[in-house]
Amino acid sequence: MYVVELNDLQGLFTALSQQGYTIIGPQVRNGALTFDRMTSVDELPRGWTDHQDGGMYSIARSGDDALFSYTVGPHSWKRFLFPARLRLFAARREGKGFAVDPPAATPAPPYAFIGVRACELAALDLQDRIFMSGQYADAHYTAIRSSAFIVAVNCGRGGGTCFCSSMGTGPKARDGFDLALTEIMDGERHAFLIETGSSRGKDARAAMQAREADPSEIARAAAVSRAAESTMGRALDTSGLAGILAENFEHQRWDDIAKRCLACANCTMVCPTCFCSTVEDVTDLTGDHAERWRRWDSCFTSDFTRVAGGNIRMSTRTRYRQWMMHKLSHWVEQFGSTGCVGCGRCITWCPVGIDITAEAAAIRGANVATTNG
Repeated sequence: MYVVELNDLQGLFTALSQQGYTIIGPQVRNGALTFDRMTSVDELPRGWTDHQDGGMYSIARSGDDALFSYTVGPHSWKRFLFPARLRLFAARREGKGFAVDPPAATPAPPYAFIGVRACELAALDLQDRIFMSGQYADAHYTAIRSSAFIVAVNCGRGGGTCFCSSMGTGPKARDGFDLALTEIMDGERHAFLIETGSSRGKDARAAMQAREADPSEIARAAAVSRAAESTMGRALDTSGLAGILAENFEHQRWDDIAKRCLACANCTMVCPTCFCSTVEDVTDLTGDHAERWRRWDSCFTSDFTRVAGGNIRMSTRTRYRQWMMHKLSHWVEQFGSTGCVGCGRCITWCPVGIDITAEAAAIRGANVATTNG
């Protein structure tokens, strides 16, 4: 492990820019901490933090100069790897037929993601399984993901809706990064402990004025992660949960949730692991030009489950049940792990504050009572 002082962190940004990376990192935009292009450490949200609870989000001054005092915002990194809208191809009329113009064969932009949290690394791993494995790997996702440089940041505090420690995905990054930073602030000192996770990470570390960390600095970094774990705003008991949900497919709790749920799809839009999409064909007024687009969709929209014989999920009850069971039950059957990483975004950005941890606990409690009875 190594240590770099705040004043020398710019060396990382300079090195990544010189290597051709487009640097994406957290910035304050329109009252939220979101991701945008940057070239300098000075563009990071110095002195800003966030406050989150069910259906509530705000940012405020943290009272210090920390660069990464926030947890997670409304956007996840999937928007760069799996964009909300992507043109698949275009077609143009040629006589009595047509010709297809495939997407331009331009190289995917090499991104460097700054400030990726441990839960988000876990989300990227889940998305990789969907888009990069099997017979139908997504070429667009694979190209961008393979060239991405990941700078993780270990959390120093738990957010009001965070429960990554319950899911085993954080708050400390374990793998999946090129570099991992832990922000250390002691008095007037402001530094970062650095872990490397790849050869690219080692090269980038060499571009900074970094030195080997001493035992006290390593211990201080470990304390940062422990503090974050002890301040999680939510918790979820995952033991046997997949089976419990499957056994309670017709539980009355689903009706209770449906009375509150607006079926607005916010939870799926902010979720870093949701991957549902639809395909749309559009044409110009002359009929000489057409395009096929892929765009994000959600299991909460009425058209998502419309088939030739009708709609197989007409009610909000069935749609929420599908989403929650996919995350916490069906995914376990398919991949051996849950599809939730405990980032808490679905709780924060639900307009009525529906809490997946509370709903799972309610169904678990009912199941235990029935079993014991």
